[in-house]
Amino acid sequence: MKKTIITFGEIMLRLATPGYLRLGQSDCLTATFGGSEANVAVSLANYGLATEFVTRLPPNDLAQACVNDLRRYGVGTQHILYGGERMGIYFLETGAVARASKVVYDRTHSSMADIRPGMIDWERVLHNARWFHWTGITPALSQGAADACREAIDAANRMGITVSTDLNYRKNLWQYGAKAAAVMPALVAGCDIILANEEDAEMVFGIKPEGFNVERTAGHIAPAAFESVCRQLMARFPRARKVIITLRGSVSASRNTWAGVLFDGQTLFCSPSYDITHIVDRVGGGDAFMGGLIYGLLAFPDDDGRALRFAVAASCLKHTIYGDYNRVTVAEVEKLMAGDASGRVSR
Repeated sequence: MKKTIITFGEIMLRLATPGYLRLGQSDCLTATFGGSEANVAVSLANYGLATEFVTRLPPNDLAQACVNDLRRYGVGTQHILYGGERMGIYFLETGAVARASKVVYDRTHSSMADIRPGMIDWERVLHNARWFHWTGITPALSQGAADACREAIDAANRMGITVSTDLNYRKNLWQYGAKAAAVMPALVAGCDIILANEEDAEMVFGIKPEGFNVERTAGHIAPAAFESVCRQLMARFPRARKVIITLRGSVSASRNTWAGVLFDGQTLFCSPSYDITHIVDRVGGGDAFMGGLIYGLLAFPDDDGRALRFAVAASCLKHTIYGDYNRVTVAEVEKLMAGDASGRVSR
């Protein structure tokens, strides 16, 4: 049996306005499914890796439709826990040019938000696993979700399983009384791989590069400026073997530059920067990066630079795909890595 990658978090019903309509403007919404950890699982399954997604869903037809959707992409669902009354929802309107995209959450008292420690037998779930992935979104949902996440990380540490996290700070989710700065350190301390974007480390841990303002990038971010962020994160969390930062330069809602850096404690690897001139859907872009990174670190264990380049290219392609999931193959990512960004018809 193949060693499995386990991801843990909430998957939601995604209700999006068509095209670029505003939420108060549209009389219909497009329904799909998505959520950070599920998005990572779909990417990895697309790349041919054995993947299991763990969550808690209500026992109803909507949840079953979601599970069927995950199975369609090859994601394992055998460890999903059923209980609670409702599935989380998020509403999305896609921005354009100077108008930013907007997300409205409806996740209070969802099945996943109401999870409690002890509900999941992590020793059984992690049996035969080689990797466990979680994000900062899960502990933001509730104290119970944070405690369940801590249980999983502790079990993975005991079992010698690689643990990765995407800090994924969402200010609108931390509403149950706890602060990210109080909850996250104990969880991140158990991680071998830490991913953050340009501002996550500052928002959660107060760690930032000198003179950087995420709202005034004008499409350009100097990668070397983030080496100090990586070093500070490693100093604070000694277990971490690698720290990775995604670098998004925002020209407008429709056009971003996209790159990343990876620091292994000695060397700072910098990726090429892609100019994404027409964004179809940027939601899930960071998750596509994480999925590409996990694949790259497993496929190219002695080449961190290549793993980073794979992650950035995979995420670049995600910006051209509607929906949360990155529906691309290894061959498509490697084609872009090789420099073919022509978009010519393949036939």
